[in-house]
Amino acid sequence: MLDAILGPSPAVAPALLAGAWKTGGEQVERVGPYVRRVVSRAVAADDDMVRTAVRYAHDGARQAMAATSPAARAEVLERAAAAANRHRDALARLIALELGKPLKDGGGEIDRVADTFAICAAEARRIGGDVLPVAGWARGVGNTALTYRAPAGVALAITPFNAPANLLAHKLGASFAAGNTTVVKAPPQAPAVSAAVVALLLEAGAPAEAVQLLHGGGAVGAALCAAPEVAVVSFTGSVETGAAVARAAGAKRLVLELGGNAATIVCADADVAQAAAVCARTGYTNSGQSCISVQRVYVHRSRFDEFAAAFGKEVAALKVGDPLDPATDVGSMVDEEAAARVAGWAAEAGAAGATIALGGTRDGATLAPTIVLDPPPGAAVVTREVFGALVAVLPFDDFDAVLAACNGSRYGLQAGLFTQDIGRIVAAWRELEVGGLIVNGSSNFRLDHVPFGGVKDSGFGRESPAHMIEDYTVVKTLLLRGLSIWGTRP
Repeated sequence: MLDAILGPSPAVAPALLAGAWKTGGEQVERVGPYVRRVVSRAVAADDDMVRTAVRYAHDGARQAMAATSPAARAEVLERAAAAANRHRDALARLIALELGKPLKDGGGEIDRVADTFAICAAEARRIGGDVLPVAGWARGVGNTALTYRAPAGVALAITPFNAPANLLAHKLGASFAAGNTTVVKAPPQAPAVSAAVVALLLEAGAPAEAVQLLHGGGAVGAALCAAPEVAVVSFTGSVETGAAVARAAGAKRLVLELGGNAATIVCADADVAQAAAVCARTGYTNSGQSCISVQRVYVHRSRFDEFAAAFGKEVAALKVGDPLDPATDVGSMVDEEAAARVAGWAAEAGAAGATIALGGTRDGATLAPTIVLDPPPGAAVVTREVFGALVAVLPFDDFDAVLAACNGSRYGLQAGLFTQDIGRIVAAWRELEVGGLIVNGSSNFRLDHVPFGGVKDSGFGRESPAHMIEDYTVVKTLLLRGLSIWGTRP
């Protein structure tokens, strides 16, 4: 099936249901935002497919997946990692067609898919348990207690459009490593990419019961969340949709990685040229459509003009255009509506007194990389999640005050800090209300084996394979009364 998915455009985006790929039924077309033609057709899920998926997943979780050894799961994941590397170019091309993401970014995403599957394989080999120190308390003397991490059962993975391959690899890879069955609800904007990642795992030897794939919108996601057969829901997306997921799921385990409004601070002692280059590169990757993309850059007033000039030069040098051109740095956004929204926010900031130093225009879904200098603190480009090819640059005078400004956001995912002052680094790590701080780098940096997640409206839980396996497993305790590995003498 992988060859069919990666074949001629329009790509086929089948559902995977009860161990079989399904290509018939109602079709939903995806129009590529840059090429402006149909690039894939997905099989739309209905109520019967949802019911079949959760029943089959529930049966398969116990009868097949939980019975597989961690070593067997690891070997499958390692083969899937190798397959991702083999199909790198075709997968990157499919991402470019469905989402307008440049080939260089899509290729980098597939590199991360391979890494993520390999990391999940390593974590599968480490799943174990504990011998508990029960004999340390008088009532525990003469007994032995052990634990191990058992599969949770059925995990639901609801993935976003902006990094559809790697974020699915995280959820699916960790769930498979834990020994679960996974039901995947793909993003409507990237159905074929999602199907291809699922196919990578199956063609690497995963059991048919390991994964199912459904396509559809919010109604399909809500029905899956509410299904009693589902034990864990892992969702990445907007705050508003995350709240709806939580309501629909009810009393289930939830891992929610939601929005961001990432800030990067450039102090007076920073290497301004380096900071400008890094912020330019990471502020417009994937047209800024990342929850940790550089959105707010706070620059010490003594270096503000210098930074603004260097940053403008770096951004102006980015090549904007065809995502299928290997030289392109910035392609299109996910659709015209998204591009129009960001352009509108830039115009609002300009009308309120900000300087639009670059960009602010669009061609369809392609937004020219936009720089907004010194917008008002209440402007949408400062307070809301832009999720687009726009960076706001603001001056600051006092370090404590800029930390407070960063914390004024409802979001708290990740931040960047450029400084050589260890005192500032420790203060920022302590005081910033974020899940991660990147020093001498922008907010937009992630290693797939390092804990990643936020606080406040940016969600809860951590998305690295080791931490995700904790969410996808349950601790089971064995207490042996009258049998002790410990000393029993009073």
